[in-house]
Amino acid sequence: MKYRRLGKTGWDVSEVSLGTWQVGGTWGAPFDDKEAERIINEAIDSGINFIDTADVYSDGLSEKAVGRVVRSRSEYIYVATKCGRKISPHTNENYTVKALRKYVEESLQRMQIERIDLIQLHSIPNDTYYRPEIFGLFDRLREEGKIQHLGVSVEKVEEAIKAMEYPNVATVQIIFNLFRQRPTELFFELVKRHDIGVIARVPLASGLLTGKFTEQTTFGEGDHRHFNREGEAFDKGETFSGVDYELGLQAVDRLKALFPDEKNLAPIALQWILSFPEVSCIIPGASKAEHLRSNVAAVDRPSLSQEQLLEMNAIYDELVKPTVHQLW
Repeated sequence: MKYRRLGKTGWDVSEVSLGTWQVGGTWGAPFDDKEAERIINEAIDSGINFIDTADVYSDGLSEKAVGRVVRSRSEYIYVATKCGRKISPHTNENYTVKALRKYVEESLQRMQIERIDLIQLHSIPNDTYYRPEIFGLFDRLREEGKIQHLGVSVEKVEEAIKAMEYPNVATVQIIFNLFRQRPTELFFELVKRHDIGVIARVPLASGLLTGKFTEQTTFGEGDHRHFNREGEAFDKGETFSGVDYELGLQAVDRLKALFPDEKNLAPIALQWILSFPEVSCIIPGASKAEHLRSNVAAVDRPSLSQEQLLEMNAIYDELVKPTVHQLW
């Protein structure tokens, strides 16, 4: 495993880390505690030292699994979780200091840890970024020893830019992959200026960039790739990075032609992200241990050539960029 500095936290975190949205079961499937623990343990065995979860993942079961494993290990593992998405209706008016404090304390109880290394505001409403009292809460929580650092998990580049104005924001978690390239512009310039750690989420575009899907692929009713393609349940950009599925398949076919000997495109897609030094780590998920091994393999592959990177970017520029670039 290789490690990079996570912005102003000063931590050295694994380039390939672990996201736990679907750990212990695919999207919409029942949560399997034993499978979740097996994946998390294998991730740590592979050198991963940063795990990202959220209070809404499997209704808190993901946090519980992360807590059980982390407490059982001798290595120090940085634990990041998120708060805010439980607020319903999910509006700025319902964001209160009292509610967020409660969510943080409940996450501590679920994971049975004394302090959360990184707590992240979870895709908050746009107006909430303009409320200093919300961000100020986390200074008090840090003074109380309940958290170490604050980050944000955003939908849009503009939200990230606004969040970085608060000096206690140490990290930004943002969708960044071959099909979502807008962060390479102003956002990357600003993270260097503010010493912000960048956590790249949805790195495989909900699995689309693995190259394993076809027009005949079906997804279960509880899977957001089935019910959220037009943003019916939450931001459309969370599903296939907002790319139209059929258009995405065309772009993936171009990618397959560029790498004809590769049956699994996932490591290549992750390598593309890691070619940017502004990225601190990527957090692909894994519902099976084999997915985890595929993700970790990206670290040990020979670097992509400049020519390959340019040809990969051309796929985005010609097919994907016109439909998504300015939306997020």
